[in-house]
Amino acid sequence: MGRLLLVHAHPDDETLATGVVIADALHRGHDVDLITVTLGDEGEIIPPELAHLVAARDDTLWVHRRSELSRAMLALAAAARDGAVLRHTVLGDGAWSMPGKPATRAPARWRDSGMAGTPSAEHPRAWVRADLDEAADAMAAVIADAQPDVVVSYDPGGGYGHPDHIRTREVLLAALRRLPEGNRPRRRFDIVTPVTWADEDRAWLAEHVPAEAGLHIPSRAEPYAVSVVPDAAVSHVVRAPALVEFQAAALQGHATQVTVGDGYFALSNNIAARLSGREGFAARGVVDDELIVVETPWQTSLFD
Repeated sequence: MGRLLLVHAHPDDETLATGVVIADALHRGHDVDLITVTLGDEGEIIPPELAHLVAARDDTLWVHRRSELSRAMLALAAAARDGAVLRHTVLGDGAWSMPGKPATRAPARWRDSGMAGTPSAEHPRAWVRADLDEAADAMAAVIADAQPDVVVSYDPGGGYGHPDHIRTREVLLAALRRLPEGNRPRRRFDIVTPVTWADEDRAWLAEHVPAEAGLHIPSRAEPYAVSVVPDAAVSHVVRAPALVEFQAAALQGHATQVTVGDGYFALSNNIAARLSGREGFAARGVVDDELIVVETPWQTSLFD
């Protein structure tokens, strides 16, 4: 069986963007590793009773989110079969954590930079300010230890333009280039969504999210994130609607950031998003970053 590596910027990104592929890989018997770069220090908090944790007050959200990440991993690990193992690490920790058991309670080496244009990007430990050589060396060491067959992370626009997502991709490429050719993954993928799926999801939300949920249902006229691409730009897809229960349970573990409904979720912006049980990817060169055109688009295995 293969080994899949996900590289994400903050706790909850792994479940929001790749919860389906994580659960599906584990369910098929593949091992899965996750690198999380920061502990989401600048996240907005949904439960009022935890509002004091925000960066502008106690600045201890990172403690809570480290535990949330561990709980989410435990929920996703429940999908595993045939002895498949899920491990995760926060970049700079120097150790792997098993689901439900954080390796450390310490702060992360690098800090959540916040959204574009916010003062938090000037923090000395902000991920967007990270020294490229130090960060890439640290990430290369983790990748070399994991020895993945496949690595997955963000598209060039960082999904929706988040500076930490964009920086994560930049550091990942620099890290992969540091590895000897024989120690690199065989494949690398960007996370993308085919536009037909995005259209279908908005139509589904309009029909299924109750008005009393108090959420905004985006219309098809509203702009999509940069990660929504033409169908022809999608090389691979993973469809596993039967495993959405594991993704939903993992999102519930990220309670400071996400609320979960019946087939949908919302972040603190109260914009509804569908739990569709499917995720799309675009194949890239492992180190040259060139888009790889596959003979048959929408292939169904990242490993073959």
